[in-house]
Amino acid sequence: MIKVDNLSFSFPQKELYKNISFTLEEAQHCAFIGTSGSGKSTLIDILMDPERYLFEGKLEIEPTCKIGFVSQFSELDRSKETTVFEYIGEEFIKKQNEIETICTEMETSSDIEELLEKYQLALDAFDAIGGNDFESNINKKLNLANLMKLKDIRVSDLSGGEFKLIQVMKEMLNSPDLMIMDEPDVFLDFKNLNALKNLINAHKGILLVVTHNRYLLNHCFNKIIHLENTEIQEFDGRYIEYNFSLLQTKIELQEIAVAEAEEIERYDSIIDNLRAIATYNSEASRGRALKARVKFQERLEARRIKAPFVDIKQPKISFGIDNEIEDTIVVNVNNYSVAFDELLLDNVNFEIKSTDKVAIIGPNGTGKTTLLREIFKNNHDSIVINADAKVAYLSQLQGEVLNDSNTILEEFIDAGISTYDEVRSYLSNYGFEGESVNQKIESLSGGEKNILQLAKVSASKANVLLLDEPTSHLDTYTQIALEKAIEDYKGAILMISHDFYSVVNGMDYVLIIDDKTIRKMKMKKFKQMIYARHFDKDYLETEQKKKSVEMQIELALKDTNFEHAKLLVDELEELIKLL
Repeated sequence: MIKVDNLSFSFPQKELYKNISFTLEEAQHCAFIGTSGSGKSTLIDILMDPERYLFEGKLEIEPTCKIGFVSQFSELDRSKETTVFEYIGEEFIKKQNEIETICTEMETSSDIEELLEKYQLALDAFDAIGGNDFESNINKKLNLANLMKLKDIRVSDLSGGEFKLIQVMKEMLNSPDLMIMDEPDVFLDFKNLNALKNLINAHKGILLVVTHNRYLLNHCFNKIIHLENTEIQEFDGRYIEYNFSLLQTKIELQEIAVAEAEEIERYDSIIDNLRAIATYNSEASRGRALKARVKFQERLEARRIKAPFVDIKQPKISFGIDNEIEDTIVVNVNNYSVAFDELLLDNVNFEIKSTDKVAIIGPNGTGKTTLLREIFKNNHDSIVINADAKVAYLSQLQGEVLNDSNTILEEFIDAGISTYDEVRSYLSNYGFEGESVNQKIESLSGGEKNILQLAKVSASKANVLLLDEPTSHLDTYTQIALEKAIEDYKGAILMISHDFYSVVNGMDYVLIIDDKTIRKMKMKKFKQMIYARHFDKDYLETEQKKKSVEMQIELALKDTNFEHAKLLVDELEELIKLL
Protein backbone atom coordinates (compact mmCIF):
# COMPACT_ATOMS: atom_id res chain seq x y z
CA MET A 1 0.00 0.00 0.00
CA ILE A 2 2.83 2.42 0.95
CA LYS A 3 6.55 2.01 0.28
CA VAL A 4 9.29 4.36 1.50
CA ASP A 5 12.67 3.76 -0.17
CA ASN A 6 15.93 5.47 0.90
CA LEU A 7 14.17 8.64 2.01
CA SER A 8 16.31 11.47 3.42
CA PHE A 9 15.11 14.79 4.81
CA SER A 10 16.59 17.62 6.86
CA PHE A 11 15.54 20.89 8.40
CA PRO A 12 18.17 23.68 8.18
CA GLN A 13 19.25 23.03 11.79
CA LYS A 14 18.68 19.27 12.02
CA GLU A 15 18.99 16.10 9.94
CA LEU A 16 15.91 13.94 10.53
CA TYR A 17 16.19 10.91 8.19
CA LYS A 18 19.06 9.35 6.32
CA ASN A 19 18.14 6.75 3.67
CA ILE A 20 15.24 5.26 5.62
CA SER A 21 13.07 2.53 4.09
CA PHE A 22 9.90 0.74 5.24
CA THR A 23 6.57 -0.56 3.96
CA LEU A 24 2.99 -0.50 5.21
CA GLU A 25 0.86 -3.39 4.00
CA GLU A 26 -2.61 -4.84 4.40
CA ALA A 27 -3.70 -5.95 7.91
CA GLN A 28 -0.71 -4.35 9.64
CA HIS A 29 -1.38 -2.53 12.90
CA CYS A 30 1.87 -0.66 13.24
CA ALA A 31 3.22 1.20 16.28
CA PHE A 32 5.52 4.08 15.31
CA ILE A 33 7.99 4.69 18.15
CA GLY A 34 11.13 6.74 18.78
CA THR A 35 12.60 9.26 21.20
CA SER A 36 11.11 12.75 21.49
CA GLY A 37 12.14 15.05 18.65
CA SER A 38 13.29 12.22 16.36
CA GLY A 39 10.87 13.32 13.61
CA LYS A 40 7.85 11.02 13.88
CA SER A 41 5.22 13.73 13.37
CA THR A 42 7.17 15.22 10.44
CA LEU A 43 7.33 11.81 8.74
CA ILE A 44 3.55 11.50 9.14
CA ASP A 45 3.17 14.94 7.49
CA ILE A 46 5.34 13.75 4.58
CA LEU A 47 3.21 10.61 4.13
CA MET A 48 0.01 12.66 4.12
CA ASP A 49 1.18 15.54 1.93
CA PRO A 50 4.47 14.68 0.16
CA GLU A 51 4.21 17.69 -2.20
CA ARG A 52 4.92 20.06 0.72
CA TYR A 53 8.37 18.60 1.39
CA LEU A 54 11.63 18.53 -0.54
CA PHE A 55 13.02 15.10 0.34
CA GLU A 56 15.40 12.71 -1.37
CA GLY A 57 14.49 9.11 -2.17
CA LYS A 58 11.19 7.51 -3.17
CA LEU A 59 7.75 7.52 -1.60
CA GLU A 60 5.27 5.24 -3.37
CA ILE A 61 1.61 5.42 -2.36
CA GLU A 62 -1.04 3.53 -4.31
CA PRO A 63 -3.19 6.10 -6.17
CA THR A 64 -6.41 4.70 -4.65
CA CYS A 65 -5.07 4.79 -1.08
CA LYS A 66 -7.43 6.72 1.20
CA ILE A 67 -5.72 8.09 4.34
CA GLY A 68 -7.52 8.96 7.57
CA PHE A 69 -5.90 11.02 10.32
CA VAL A 70 -6.38 11.73 14.04
CA SER A 71 -4.16 14.53 15.35
CA GLN A 72 -2.60 14.63 18.83
CA PHE A 73 -3.90 18.21 19.10
CA SER A 74 -7.67 18.01 18.72
CA GLU A 75 -9.77 21.13 19.30
CA LEU A 76 -13.31 20.73 20.60
CA ASP A 77 -15.73 23.33 19.16
CA ARG A 78 -17.96 24.20 22.13
CA SER A 79 -20.32 26.26 19.97
CA LYS A 80 -21.68 23.38 17.87
CA GLU A 81 -25.02 21.77 18.70
CA THR A 82 -24.14 18.53 16.84
CA THR A 83 -24.85 15.29 18.71
CA VAL A 84 -22.25 12.52 18.95
CA PHE A 85 -24.22 10.38 16.48
CA GLU A 86 -24.46 13.26 13.98
CA TYR A 87 -20.74 14.07 14.36
CA ILE A 88 -19.58 10.48 13.76
CA GLY A 89 -22.04 9.94 10.89
CA GLU A 90 -21.50 13.35 9.26
CA GLU A 91 -20.39 12.01 5.84
CA PHE A 92 -23.13 9.37 5.77
CA ILE A 93 -25.87 11.82 6.79
CA LYS A 94 -24.67 14.29 4.15
CA LYS A 95 -24.96 11.63 1.40
CA GLN A 96 -28.31 10.47 2.76
CA ASN A 97 -29.68 14.02 2.65
CA GLU A 98 -28.38 14.42 -0.90
CA ILE A 99 -30.29 11.27 -1.96
CA GLU A 100 -33.48 12.48 -0.25
CA THR A 101 -33.19 15.88 -1.99
CA ILE A 102 -32.93 14.22 -5.42
CA CYS A 103 -35.97 12.07 -4.64
CA THR A 104 -37.96 15.21 -3.72
CA GLU A 105 -36.90 16.90 -6.98
CA MET A 106 -37.98 13.81 -8.99
CA GLU A 107 -41.55 14.20 -7.71
CA THR A 108 -42.02 17.53 -9.54
CA SER A 109 -39.34 17.58 -12.28
CA SER A 110 -39.95 16.84 -15.96
CA ASP A 111 -36.27 15.95 -16.56
CA ILE A 112 -36.38 12.55 -14.87
CA GLU A 113 -33.47 10.99 -16.79
CA GLU A 114 -30.86 13.49 -15.57
CA LEU A 115 -32.14 13.15 -12.00
CA LEU A 116 -32.12 9.33 -12.24
CA GLU A 117 -28.46 9.50 -13.25
CA LYS A 118 -27.67 11.81 -10.29
CA TYR A 119 -29.69 9.52 -8.04
CA GLN A 120 -27.71 6.44 -9.13
CA LEU A 121 -24.37 8.21 -8.69
CA ALA A 122 -25.39 9.30 -5.17
CA LEU A 123 -26.54 5.77 -4.31
CA ASP A 124 -23.23 4.31 -5.57
CA ALA A 125 -21.24 6.84 -3.52
CA PHE A 126 -23.36 6.07 -0.44
CA ASP A 127 -22.88 2.33 -0.94
CA ALA A 128 -19.11 2.75 -1.47
CA ILE A 129 -18.68 4.15 2.06
CA GLY A 130 -20.90 1.46 3.61
CA GLY A 131 -23.86 3.79 3.97
CA ASN A 132 -26.54 1.12 4.15
CA ASP A 133 -25.22 -0.07 7.52
CA PHE A 134 -23.88 3.19 8.90
CA GLU A 135 -26.30 3.49 11.83
CA SER A 136 -25.60 -0.09 12.90
CA ASN A 137 -21.84 0.43 12.49
CA ILE A 138 -21.90 3.60 14.63
CA ASN A 139 -23.78 1.72 17.34
CA LYS A 140 -21.23 -1.12 17.21
CA LYS A 141 -18.31 1.33 17.65
CA LEU A 142 -20.02 3.11 20.53
CA ASN A 143 -20.73 -0.23 22.23
CA LEU A 144 -17.15 -1.38 21.65
CA ALA A 145 -15.88 1.73 23.46
CA ASN A 146 -18.62 1.45 26.10
CA LEU A 147 -19.87 4.92 25.08
CA MET A 148 -23.42 4.19 23.85
CA LYS A 149 -24.72 6.50 26.59
CA LEU A 150 -23.15 9.42 24.70
CA LYS A 151 -24.99 8.79 21.41
CA ASP A 152 -27.47 11.67 21.79
CA ILE A 153 -25.21 13.97 23.86
CA ARG A 154 -23.93 17.18 22.26
CA VAL A 155 -20.29 16.95 21.17
CA SER A 156 -19.66 20.27 22.96
CA ASP A 157 -20.51 18.58 26.28
CA LEU A 158 -17.89 15.82 25.96
CA SER A 159 -14.69 15.62 27.99
CA GLY A 160 -11.42 15.85 26.06
CA GLY A 161 -10.85 12.10 26.37
CA GLU A 162 -14.36 11.25 25.15
CA PHE A 163 -13.98 13.61 22.19
CA LYS A 164 -10.69 11.93 21.22
CA LEU A 165 -12.43 8.53 21.10
CA ILE A 166 -15.31 9.97 19.05
CA GLN A 167 -12.76 11.35 16.55
CA VAL A 168 -11.14 7.91 16.27
CA MET A 169 -14.54 6.28 15.61
CA LYS A 170 -15.43 8.88 12.97
CA GLU A 171 -12.21 8.30 11.03
CA MET A 172 -12.51 4.51 11.30
CA LEU A 173 -16.09 4.51 10.01
CA ASN A 174 -14.98 6.45 6.92
CA SER A 175 -13.08 3.24 6.01
CA PRO A 176 -9.62 4.61 5.15
CA ASP A 177 -7.11 2.21 3.59
CA LEU A 178 -4.50 3.63 5.96
CA MET A 179 -5.40 5.30 9.24
CA ILE A 180 -2.73 7.41 10.95
CA MET A 181 -3.05 8.47 14.59
CA ASP A 182 -0.55 10.77 16.30
CA GLU A 183 -0.49 10.04 20.06
CA PRO A 184 -4.25 9.39 20.37
CA ASP A 185 -3.75 8.18 23.97
CA VAL A 186 -2.44 11.43 25.51
CA PHE A 187 -4.43 12.36 28.65
CA LEU A 188 -6.88 9.44 28.28
CA ASP A 189 -7.94 7.97 31.62
CA PHE A 190 -7.62 4.20 32.00
CA LYS A 191 -11.25 3.52 31.06
CA ASN A 192 -10.96 5.53 27.82
CA LEU A 193 -7.51 4.06 27.14
CA ASN A 194 -9.02 0.60 27.30
CA ALA A 195 -11.78 1.75 24.92
CA LEU A 196 -9.08 2.97 22.49
CA LYS A 197 -7.38 -0.42 22.76
CA ASN A 198 -10.64 -2.14 21.78
CA LEU A 199 -11.16 0.19 18.80
CA ILE A 200 -7.60 -0.38 17.55
CA ASN A 201 -7.81 -4.16 17.87
CA ALA A 202 -11.19 -4.33 16.06
CA HIS A 203 -10.08 -2.14 13.12
CA LYS A 204 -9.72 -4.02 9.82
CA GLY A 205 -7.53 -1.59 7.85
CA ILE A 206 -3.85 -0.60 8.07
CA LEU A 207 -2.95 1.44 11.15
CA LEU A 208 0.10 3.62 11.81
CA VAL A 209 -0.03 4.89 15.40
CA VAL A 210 2.52 7.13 17.08
CA THR A 211 2.41 6.16 20.75
CA HIS A 212 4.63 5.87 23.80
CA ASN A 213 1.93 4.29 25.94
CA ARG A 214 3.25 0.95 27.19
CA TYR A 215 -0.24 -0.42 27.79
CA LEU A 216 -1.21 0.10 24.14
CA LEU A 217 2.22 -1.00 22.88
CA ASN A 218 1.96 -4.27 24.77
CA HIS A 219 -1.59 -5.10 23.66
CA CYS A 220 -2.40 -3.62 20.25
CA PHE A 221 0.20 -3.97 17.50
CA ASN A 222 1.65 -6.62 15.16
CA LYS A 223 4.43 -4.47 13.68
CA ILE A 224 6.91 -1.95 15.11
CA ILE A 225 8.59 0.88 13.20
CA HIS A 226 11.33 2.45 15.33
CA LEU A 227 12.86 5.80 14.31
CA GLU A 228 16.11 6.75 16.03
CA ASN A 229 19.23 8.79 15.20
CA THR A 230 18.11 9.39 11.55
CA GLU A 231 17.66 5.62 11.00
CA ILE A 232 14.63 3.35 10.96
CA GLN A 233 14.10 -0.26 11.97
CA GLU A 234 11.14 -2.50 11.09
CA PHE A 235 10.05 -5.44 13.23
CA ASP A 236 7.19 -7.78 12.37
CA GLY A 237 5.75 -8.80 15.71
CA ARG A 238 4.49 -7.45 19.01
CA TYR A 239 6.24 -4.75 21.04
CA ILE A 240 6.99 -7.21 23.85
CA GLU A 241 8.70 -9.47 21.26
CA TYR A 242 10.59 -6.49 19.83
CA ASN A 243 12.02 -5.68 23.27
CA PHE A 244 12.94 -9.32 23.69
CA SER A 245 14.78 -9.21 20.35
CA LEU A 246 16.63 -6.05 21.45
CA LEU A 247 17.67 -7.78 24.67
CA GLN A 248 19.03 -10.77 22.74
CA THR A 249 21.00 -8.42 20.48
CA LYS A 250 22.31 -6.51 23.50
CA ILE A 251 23.65 -9.71 25.07
CA GLU A 252 25.24 -10.74 21.79
CA LEU A 253 26.91 -7.34 21.27
CA GLN A 254 28.22 -7.19 24.83
CA GLU A 255 29.65 -10.70 24.58
CA ILE A 256 31.36 -9.80 21.29
CA ALA A 257 32.66 -6.56 22.80
CA VAL A 258 34.26 -8.38 25.75
CA ALA A 259 35.82 -11.00 23.48
CA GLU A 260 37.09 -8.36 21.05
CA ALA A 261 38.58 -6.24 23.83
CA GLU A 262 40.66 -9.24 24.82
CA GLU A 263 41.52 -9.89 21.16
CA ILE A 264 42.49 -6.26 20.55
CA GLU A 265 44.74 -6.29 23.61
CA ARG A 266 46.44 -9.39 22.25
CA TYR A 267 46.86 -7.82 18.78
CA ASP A 268 48.20 -4.58 20.28
CA SER A 269 51.02 -6.62 21.79
CA ILE A 270 51.69 -8.39 18.45
CA ILE A 271 51.68 -5.07 16.52
CA ASP A 272 54.13 -3.52 18.99
CA ASN A 273 56.47 -6.50 18.46
CA LEU A 274 56.13 -6.27 14.64
CA ARG A 275 56.86 -2.52 14.74
CA ALA A 276 59.96 -3.17 16.83
CA ILE A 277 61.16 -5.80 14.35
CA ALA A 278 60.35 -3.50 11.38
CA THR A 279 62.73 -0.83 12.72
CA TYR A 280 65.75 -3.05 12.12
CA ASN A 281 64.38 -5.47 9.50
CA SER A 282 63.12 -3.79 6.32
CA GLU A 283 61.90 -6.93 4.56
CA ALA A 284 58.66 -6.22 2.57
CA SER A 285 56.97 -9.27 4.04
CA ARG A 286 57.43 -7.86 7.55
CA GLY A 287 55.76 -4.56 6.50
CA ARG A 288 52.84 -6.43 4.86
CA ALA A 289 52.31 -8.49 8.04
CA LEU A 290 52.21 -5.35 10.14
CA LYS A 291 49.74 -3.68 7.72
CA ALA A 292 47.44 -6.72 7.75
CA ARG A 293 47.43 -6.85 11.54
CA VAL A 294 46.62 -3.12 11.80
CA LYS A 295 43.75 -3.44 9.30
CA PHE A 296 42.30 -6.37 11.23
CA GLN A 297 42.50 -4.35 14.43
CA GLU A 298 40.66 -1.45 12.73
CA ARG A 299 37.90 -3.81 11.64
CA LEU A 300 37.55 -5.08 15.21
CA GLU A 301 37.37 -1.52 16.52
CA ALA A 302 34.71 -0.64 13.94
CA ARG A 303 32.57 -3.62 14.92
CA ARG A 304 32.56 -2.43 18.54
CA ILE A 305 30.25 0.49 17.65
CA LYS A 306 26.90 -0.16 19.30
CA ALA A 307 23.89 -0.90 17.16
CA PRO A 308 21.82 2.34 17.24
CA PHE A 309 18.64 0.71 18.49
CA VAL A 310 20.04 -1.46 21.28
CA ASP A 311 21.18 1.10 23.85
CA ILE A 312 19.22 4.32 23.41
CA LYS A 313 20.64 7.14 25.49
CA GLN A 314 18.24 7.99 28.34
CA PRO A 315 18.11 11.48 29.84
CA LYS A 316 19.70 11.69 33.29
CA ILE A 317 16.73 12.86 35.33
CA SER A 318 17.47 13.52 38.99
CA PHE A 319 15.35 15.25 41.62
CA GLY A 320 17.65 16.62 44.31
CA ILE A 321 16.56 18.51 47.44
CA ASP A 322 18.02 21.62 49.08
CA ASN A 323 16.10 21.15 52.32
CA GLU A 324 14.96 17.69 53.47
CA ILE A 325 12.07 17.70 55.94
CA GLU A 326 11.67 15.28 58.81
CA ASP A 327 8.83 12.75 58.68
CA THR A 328 5.93 15.18 58.93
CA ILE A 329 2.86 16.33 56.97
CA VAL A 330 3.72 18.65 54.08
CA VAL A 331 0.28 18.93 52.39
CA ASN A 332 -3.02 18.82 54.27
CA VAL A 333 -6.34 18.94 52.39
CA ASN A 334 -9.39 19.27 54.65
CA ASN A 335 -13.00 19.35 53.41
CA TYR A 336 -12.03 20.58 49.92
CA SER A 337 -14.71 21.09 47.24
CA VAL A 338 -14.63 22.30 43.65
CA ALA A 339 -17.41 22.98 41.15
CA PHE A 340 -17.77 24.52 37.71
CA ASP A 341 -21.09 23.91 35.94
CA GLU A 342 -21.60 21.05 38.40
CA LEU A 343 -20.02 19.78 41.62
CA LEU A 344 -16.84 17.85 40.75
CA LEU A 345 -15.26 17.13 44.14
CA ASP A 346 -16.80 17.42 47.59
CA ASN A 347 -15.61 16.78 51.15
CA VAL A 348 -12.11 15.75 50.03
CA ASN A 349 -9.72 14.99 52.88
CA PHE A 350 -6.17 13.65 52.73
CA GLU A 351 -2.64 14.41 53.87
CA ILE A 352 0.75 13.88 52.25
CA LYS A 353 3.81 13.18 54.39
CA SER A 354 7.30 14.39 53.53
CA THR A 355 8.42 11.16 51.80
CA ASP A 356 5.05 9.94 50.41
CA LYS A 357 4.78 9.23 46.68
CA VAL A 358 1.11 9.34 45.78
CA ALA A 359 -0.92 9.17 42.55
CA ILE A 360 -4.37 10.73 42.12
CA ILE A 361 -6.45 8.43 39.91
CA GLY A 362 -9.81 9.26 38.38
CA PRO A 363 -11.74 9.77 35.13
CA ASN A 364 -11.16 12.77 32.84
CA GLY A 365 -12.97 15.90 33.96
CA THR A 366 -13.28 15.11 37.68
CA GLY A 367 -11.27 18.05 39.05
CA LYS A 368 -7.82 16.46 39.53
CA THR A 369 -5.88 19.19 37.70
CA THR A 370 -7.81 21.96 39.49
CA LEU A 371 -6.96 20.39 42.86
CA LEU A 372 -3.25 20.08 42.02
CA ARG A 373 -3.09 23.65 40.71
CA GLU A 374 -4.73 25.00 43.87
CA ILE A 375 -2.27 23.08 46.06
CA PHE A 376 0.53 24.75 44.09
CA LYS A 377 -1.00 28.23 44.39
CA ASN A 378 -1.66 27.62 48.12
CA ASN A 379 -4.45 30.17 48.46
CA HIS A 380 -7.42 27.92 49.25
CA ASP A 381 -8.90 27.77 52.76
CA SER A 382 -9.08 23.95 52.67
CA ILE A 383 -5.39 23.50 51.77
CA VAL A 384 -2.47 23.91 54.19
CA ILE A 385 1.17 23.66 53.03
CA ASN A 386 3.99 23.11 55.55
CA ALA A 387 6.06 26.28 56.00
CA ASP A 388 9.28 24.35 55.22
CA ALA A 389 7.88 22.92 51.98
CA LYS A 390 9.36 24.12 48.70
CA VAL A 391 6.92 23.13 45.95
CA ALA A 392 7.63 22.57 42.22
CA TYR A 393 4.90 22.08 39.61
CA LEU A 394 4.74 20.32 36.23
CA SER A 395 1.63 21.18 34.25
CA GLN A 396 -0.13 19.21 31.52
CA LEU A 397 -0.76 22.67 29.99
CA GLN A 398 2.88 23.26 29.09
CA GLY A 399 2.40 27.00 28.48
CA GLU A 400 1.73 27.44 32.22
CA VAL A 401 5.37 26.62 32.97
CA LEU A 402 7.25 27.30 29.71
CA ASN A 403 7.41 30.54 27.70
CA ASP A 404 7.08 29.58 24.03
CA SER A 405 8.82 32.77 22.85
CA ASN A 406 11.98 31.94 24.85
CA THR A 407 14.87 29.90 23.56
CA ILE A 408 15.77 26.90 25.73
CA LEU A 409 18.81 28.81 27.03
CA GLU A 410 16.73 31.88 27.93
CA GLU A 411 14.17 29.75 29.75
CA PHE A 412 16.81 28.35 32.08
CA ILE A 413 18.57 31.65 32.65
CA ASP A 414 15.13 32.93 33.72
CA ALA A 415 14.85 29.86 35.99
CA GLY A 416 17.88 31.00 37.97
CA ILE A 417 20.87 29.11 36.52
CA SER A 418 23.43 31.87 36.42
CA THR A 419 25.56 31.32 33.28
CA TYR A 420 25.08 29.97 29.75
CA ASP A 421 27.86 27.43 30.29
CA GLU A 422 26.08 26.08 33.39
CA VAL A 423 22.80 25.87 31.45
CA ARG A 424 24.47 24.02 28.58
CA SER A 425 26.13 21.55 30.95
CA TYR A 426 22.90 21.01 32.88
CA LEU A 427 20.70 20.53 29.80
CA SER A 428 23.07 18.01 28.20
CA ASN A 429 21.80 15.56 30.84
CA TYR A 430 18.32 15.97 29.35
CA GLY A 431 19.34 15.41 25.73
CA PHE A 432 19.67 19.07 24.66
CA GLU A 433 23.21 19.49 23.36
CA GLY A 434 25.13 21.83 21.07
CA GLU A 435 23.06 24.30 19.06
CA SER A 436 19.78 22.65 20.05
CA VAL A 437 19.70 24.89 23.17
CA ASN A 438 19.15 27.90 20.87
CA GLN A 439 15.83 26.55 19.60
CA LYS A 440 12.64 28.42 20.44
CA ILE A 441 10.47 26.45 22.84
CA GLU A 442 7.50 26.82 20.48
CA SER A 443 9.41 24.73 17.89
CA LEU A 444 9.81 21.71 20.20
CA SER A 445 7.74 18.55 20.19
CA GLY A 446 5.33 17.83 23.05
CA GLY A 447 7.76 15.28 24.46
CA GLU A 448 10.71 17.70 24.35
CA LYS A 449 8.64 20.33 26.17
CA ASN A 450 7.77 17.87 28.92
CA ILE A 451 11.45 16.90 29.28
CA LEU A 452 12.21 20.62 29.70
CA GLN A 453 9.53 20.86 32.39
CA LEU A 454 11.16 17.92 34.19
CA ALA A 455 14.52 19.71 33.91
CA LYS A 456 12.99 22.86 35.49
CA VAL A 457 11.41 20.81 38.29
CA SER A 458 14.78 19.18 38.95
CA ALA A 459 16.62 22.53 38.93
CA SER A 460 14.26 23.87 41.62
CA LYS A 461 15.62 21.40 44.23
CA ALA A 462 12.11 21.35 45.71
CA ASN A 463 11.11 18.92 48.45
CA VAL A 464 7.47 18.59 47.25
CA LEU A 465 6.72 17.80 43.59
CA LEU A 466 3.29 18.25 42.01
CA LEU A 467 3.30 16.43 38.67
CA ASP A 468 0.29 16.64 36.33
CA GLU A 469 0.54 13.92 33.65
CA PRO A 470 4.38 13.98 33.62
CA THR A 471 4.62 11.03 31.17
CA SER A 472 2.41 12.63 28.49
CA HIS A 473 4.25 12.76 25.13
CA LEU A 474 7.39 11.22 26.72
CA ASP A 475 9.07 8.36 24.86
CA THR A 476 9.34 5.06 26.74
CA TYR A 477 13.06 5.57 27.51
CA THR A 478 12.36 8.88 29.21
CA GLN A 479 9.39 7.37 31.07
CA ILE A 480 11.70 4.71 32.51
CA ALA A 481 14.32 7.36 33.42
CA LEU A 482 11.56 9.34 35.16
CA GLU A 483 10.48 6.25 37.13
CA LYS A 484 14.08 5.81 38.32
CA ALA A 485 14.29 9.50 39.35
CA ILE A 486 11.01 9.17 41.28
CA GLU A 487 12.28 6.02 43.00
CA ASP A 488 15.49 7.80 44.12
CA TYR A 489 13.78 11.05 45.19
CA LYS A 490 13.83 11.79 48.95
CA GLY A 491 10.88 14.20 49.05
CA ALA A 492 7.09 14.03 48.57
CA ILE A 493 5.33 13.56 45.22
CA LEU A 494 1.68 14.06 44.36
CA MET A 495 1.14 12.96 40.77
CA ILE A 496 -1.81 12.85 38.40
CA SER A 497 -1.27 10.07 35.89
CA HIS A 498 -3.23 7.70 33.69
CA ASP A 499 -0.05 5.76 32.88
CA PHE A 500 -0.52 2.48 34.72
CA TYR A 501 3.16 1.51 34.67
CA SER A 502 4.39 4.84 36.08
CA VAL A 503 1.87 4.58 38.92
CA VAL A 504 2.58 0.99 39.94
CA ASN A 505 6.36 1.29 39.48
CA GLY A 506 6.82 4.54 41.40
CA MET A 507 4.01 5.30 43.83
CA ASP A 508 3.48 4.17 47.44
CA TYR A 509 -0.31 4.30 47.23
CA VAL A 510 -3.10 5.93 45.21
CA LEU A 511 -5.92 8.37 45.93
CA ILE A 512 -8.95 7.19 43.95
CA ILE A 513 -11.70 9.64 42.94
CA ASP A 514 -14.96 7.87 43.67
CA ASP A 515 -18.44 9.40 43.80
CA LYS A 516 -17.11 13.01 43.88
CA THR A 517 -14.71 12.39 46.76
CA ILE A 518 -11.29 10.77 47.29
CA ARG A 519 -10.37 7.57 49.09
CA LYS A 520 -6.98 6.02 49.76
CA MET A 521 -6.08 2.65 48.21
CA LYS A 522 -3.01 0.47 48.73
CA MET A 523 -0.93 -0.26 45.66
CA LYS A 524 -1.48 -4.02 45.84
CA LYS A 525 -5.26 -3.58 45.79
CA PHE A 526 -5.01 -1.04 42.94
CA LYS A 527 -3.00 -3.49 40.82
CA GLN A 528 -5.44 -6.28 41.49
CA MET A 529 -8.38 -4.03 40.60
CA ILE A 530 -6.90 -3.02 37.24
CA TYR A 531 -5.84 -6.53 36.27
CA ALA A 532 -9.16 -8.07 37.37
CA ARG A 533 -11.04 -5.67 35.07
CA HIS A 534 -8.88 -6.03 31.99
CA PHE A 535 -6.85 -9.26 32.11
CA ASP A 536 -7.14 -12.88 33.14
CA LYS A 537 -6.22 -13.82 36.71
CA ASP A 538 -2.71 -15.12 35.88
CA TYR A 539 -1.57 -12.06 33.90
CA LEU A 540 -0.34 -9.98 36.85
CA GLU A 541 1.70 -12.84 38.30
CA THR A 542 3.25 -13.64 34.89
CA GLU A 543 4.18 -10.00 34.27
CA GLN A 544 5.79 -9.75 37.71
CA LYS A 545 7.84 -12.90 36.97
CA LYS A 546 8.89 -11.37 33.63
CA LYS A 547 10.12 -8.21 35.35
CA SER A 548 12.05 -10.27 37.91
CA VAL A 549 13.81 -12.29 35.18
CA GLU A 550 14.68 -9.10 33.25
CA MET A 551 16.35 -7.69 36.39
CA GLN A 552 18.33 -10.91 36.81
CA ILE A 553 19.51 -10.64 33.20
CA GLU A 554 20.70 -7.06 33.79
CA LEU A 555 22.72 -8.23 36.83
CA ALA A 556 24.21 -11.13 34.82
CA LEU A 557 25.30 -8.69 32.09
CA LYS A 558 26.93 -6.39 34.67
CA ASP A 559 28.97 -9.41 35.82
CA THR A 560 29.67 -10.37 32.16
CA ASN A 561 28.15 -13.78 32.97
CA PHE A 562 26.82 -14.34 29.45
CA GLU A 563 26.07 -18.05 29.86
CA HIS A 564 23.75 -17.34 32.80
CA ALA A 565 22.17 -14.43 30.90
CA LYS A 566 21.39 -16.76 27.97
CA LEU A 567 19.76 -19.30 30.26
CA LEU A 568 17.61 -16.54 31.74
CA VAL A 569 16.67 -15.38 28.24
CA ASP A 570 15.21 -18.85 27.55
CA GLU A 571 13.13 -18.51 30.72
CA LEU A 572 12.04 -15.01 29.68
CA GLU A 573 10.94 -16.23 26.26
CA GLU A 574 8.59 -18.79 27.83
CA LEU A 575 7.02 -16.09 30.03
CA ILE A 576 6.53 -13.79 27.03
CA LYS A 577 4.59 -16.53 25.26
CA LEU A 578 2.13 -16.54 28.18
CA LEU A 579 1.60 -12.79 27.81
